[in-house]
Amino acid sequence: MVFNHYLYVMLIYLYALSLLFYFSDLAEPSRRAKRMGTGLLTFVWVLQTGFLVYRLTTHREMSTISLFEYLFLFSWLLITISLMMNRFFRIEFLVFFVNIIGFVLLAVNLFSRPSAEIGLKSWGQAIGLLYIHITLITCAYAILTIGAIFSGMYLFLHGKLKGRKWSASMRRMPSLESIERYVYRTALIGAPLLILSLAVAVASIIVEGKSALLLDWKVFSSFVGLGFYLVYLVRRNVLRHGGASTAKWNLTSFAVLLFNLFLNSASQFHNWT
Repeated sequence: MVFNHYLYVMLIYLYALSLLFYFSDLAEPSRRAKRMGTGLLTFVWVLQTGFLVYRLTTHREMSTISLFEYLFLFSWLLITISLMMNRFFRIEFLVFFVNIIGFVLLAVNLFSRPSAEIGLKSWGQAIGLLYIHITLITCAYAILTIGAIFSGMYLFLHGKLKGRKWSASMRRMPSLESIERYVYRTALIGAPLLILSLAVAVASIIVEGKSALLLDWKVFSSFVGLGFYLVYLVRRNVLRHGGASTAKWNLTSFAVLLFNLFLNSASQFHNWT
């Protein structure tokens, strides 16, 4: 099913309007603008949640996953996390930049091919494992996206403080110590999710007797991406490295994950057809 076109366009307009209110609040602090932005963003989340619930209740035997549904789910996860962060931590810059990414995903999705999908019928007994893999990997990417934004915030604030270039916007950002702690926690959650998702993927390949797929470029690059995050955790938690160097390494690790996404077209079982 393709989301109703007019409802989807309305969703994008509401999302854009909420971002304008958030931007207005960041440019010139305003409680009213922030409330309007949060209210509209919450309404967008409700609409997205309604679609996802409808999809789950009407398509219980899903033998395919479309690109439209995957990007829609990823955007929903980003909005969900940003609303939770806004409720408990009140980090306006994070909420704004996370939702910029979520908005871009929804906008790009408007022009995606509705027929683009990955077929799962051929996986037989392992189809359940594949759904677990997809869920885990999507959650991992969403959380690590948050970590990458935190890393960017850290480097921005570190550069400003080092150059003694103080600005009013910096007052609304957490301290360097807090941001570094948030980066570490996202990696501490995201890396195990990556490990579990890859373990489930390998298990599904073995169960189906498709061991040749273990030599797929996508599998290899996924483990490379995981390796970068494990190195980050070792540098941060064992070697006690900190500051800008670990923030840069976290961004590098995320860049490797993004590069991994572009290898889908070269994969035998991740290609959207």
